[in-house]
Amino acid sequence: MNQNELLTYLLQRLSEPLARYADLDRYYDGKQPLAFLSPEAKVALGNRFGIMASNIPRLAVTALAERLRITGFSGDADLWADWIRNDLDQTSGVAHREALLLGDSYVIVWADRYGRPTVSVESAKQIAVQVDPGTRQIVAAIKRWEDQRHTTTEAALYLPDRIVRLRSDQVGSVTANNFRVIDELANPLGVVPVVRLQNTDRILADFGCSEIDDLRPLVDGLNKSLADMMVTSEYVGRPRRWATGIELAEEPVLDDDGNPVLDVDDQPVMVEVNPIPEGNRMAVSESEQAKFGQLQAADLAGYEASVRVLLGQIMAVSTLPAHYVGVFTDNPASADALRAAEASLTARAEARQQQFGRAWEQVAKLMIAVRDGRDPNMIDDVRVHWADAATRSVAQEADAVVKLYQAGLLPAAYALAKLGYTDDEIATIHPPLISEVA
Repeated sequence: MNQNELLTYLLQRLSEPLARYADLDRYYDGKQPLAFLSPEAKVALGNRFGIMASNIPRLAVTALAERLRITGFSGDADLWADWIRNDLDQTSGVAHREALLLGDSYVIVWADRYGRPTVSVESAKQIAVQVDPGTRQIVAAIKRWEDQRHTTTEAALYLPDRIVRLRSDQVGSVTANNFRVIDELANPLGVVPVVRLQNTDRILADFGCSEIDDLRPLVDGLNKSLADMMVTSEYVGRPRRWATGIELAEEPVLDDDGNPVLDVDDQPVMVEVNPIPEGNRMAVSESEQAKFGQLQAADLAGYEASVRVLLGQIMAVSTLPAHYVGVFTDNPASADALRAAEASLTARAEARQQQFGRAWEQVAKLMIAVRDGRDPNMIDDVRVHWADAATRSVAQEADAVVKLYQAGLLPAAYALAKLGYTDDEIATIHPPLISEVA
């Protein structure tokens, strides 16, 4: 296809999932509307409980993202310095959260004015790619963004041999005919400098899967139960009083200015009110026929059971352990019990490390290619290193490493690195040991 057809395809692919992304953002922010409510209930509740939301989706994303921490690379001694210079020790976590939430996130690698590699983390809301069905490699990509200062829509088309800058003179342009070419430069890398982090276990998936796709109906049900519990607590959670044999009082209806509202006969409109205000601690009546009593308060145990059932389904789908979602027992769990409870979450995090690891290795190859002027397809010896996805205390980690070191299975430098020390710290502790790590 020619450039205009390719631009049309990429712009359509970029706009296709935007409605889904907006819906996922609402769940991540805890601002989704209440579901499973009848029209009558919505009218009765109004907007009083519209903010009642348990933000399990954000927890499901962050619980995985905090276990995806890159600690280094092997195969190039200078790569980590470039990684730190581009703040990827911080922004790589943003890429992980974006991919876990939306299903995809992107990284663009290019050169700065000094010829050093520069890397930026991009949202799936601004990037779309075309993938070769045979090689599964990205053969074209586009980035589109709005320039509010100049009221224009900017775009960049990334191809293996060139990069084309495009511009539309109106904000929100989504069609290829509205864009014009304003600049074009050669791409010496020979590959599209855009890498996709796709959160999926299916090779042929067009778009990645969100970690909260399966959680949304369960979270809707949980929020409904919580809202019902709050409404019940508001209206019938406290014992309601009743009284008979008492005359109701009448008060005039007032307008916004405090004046009585008149009917068609110019008479004040009266309304019957409770003669005993709700806030009074004692009810008194002069009538001998007056009787007082109170209704039984509502039992909220049924709502608690509903919440527990839904939380059980949420834990099964998301692999979140019970202590993550606030389900505790009378006896505190031991450290080993907590690690066992987190085993499924740890396994899922390790699977995400494998999925995202290939993408980060491709990013590393592009960084080396930019820095050294090499062909990224000829760089094969780069491997990404991840921190342990399992939760382990400092004492447990130190005990395990010390035992392996004493048994002669680990050198001192590797043992220090296993405990989380950086190369600079290892060199400060024992300078000769740094050669052991290399």
